[in-house]
Amino acid sequence: MQTPAADIEVDDALVRRLLEEQHPDLAELPLRLVANGWDNVLYRLGDELVVRVPRRQLVAGLIENEQRWLPELAPDLPVAVPVPVRVGVPTEVFPYSWTVARWIEGELASHVPYSEHDSVAPLLAEFVAHLHKPAPSNAPHNRFRGVPLEDRAEVIEERFRSGLIRNLSNVKERWNAALSARPWTAPPRWLHGDLHPANILIRDGALASVIDFGDMTAGDPATDLATAWLTFDAQGRAAFRAALDYDDATWTRARGWAIGFGTAFVVISADNPDMVRIGTHALEQVLLD
Repeated sequence: MQTPAADIEVDDALVRRLLEEQHPDLAELPLRLVANGWDNVLYRLGDELVVRVPRRQLVAGLIENEQRWLPELAPDLPVAVPVPVRVGVPTEVFPYSWTVARWIEGELASHVPYSEHDSVAPLLAEFVAHLHKPAPSNAPHNRFRGVPLEDRAEVIEERFRSGLIRNLSNVKERWNAALSARPWTAPPRWLHGDLHPANILIRDGALASVIDFGDMTAGDPATDLATAWLTFDAQGRAAFRAALDYDDATWTRARGWAIGFGTAFVVISADNPDMVRIGTHALEQVLLD
């Protein structure tokens, strides 16, 4: 599968017009395309800001979750996160909400060799521990994250039939173990929802930021703990796990979530080499434990 087509093409002219209409004091700053992703387009604005603009109606509302909740969650987190500093509202020109946030310097972990991720493990674990607090009843709902693994079984079995998953029988064995693990029964915890190397920034060998909270939700923390296989090799994973207080059943479910993410990146993001590389790594790592 390929990255879905944009419902609205976001380009320099559109972003400039949005700024002129809603935040004119920022409209003359230099504008440079940074990323045109699955859900959003990112433009660096001057030296200190970034503009995040949805490109698809299906996920446009996710940015409003960031606008609503990141300002509340950020003060308790041990690293900087892209808290909105300006908000764009829907208009006739552009029908979705959009955000201006602080630019955070760093390199995507997906662009850094896995062998250099180990140093990030303790602070990423600290980030997770601070984030995974009990969530309020009005936290965003996400039917693809934080849910019981059996809710994802049908789509993951479909990916297994794609012919793109290596060592399929061994991966299935780990998946079935995850499905059999004791479910999460404690109150829902806050989740990032998409905690993989393309959403982690590294600077000078340390964790600089966790970005893209569009999938933030509440539920089973195993969803985020899947980053143990997505982001690290065996040594980094051991350090990450040792710094977090979760039981074996939760880690077994987390390995299942790593299979879920890994198969998605290999099958659905086949036109994105970075995501395929993350997915392939995760599916290799789950076989080592």
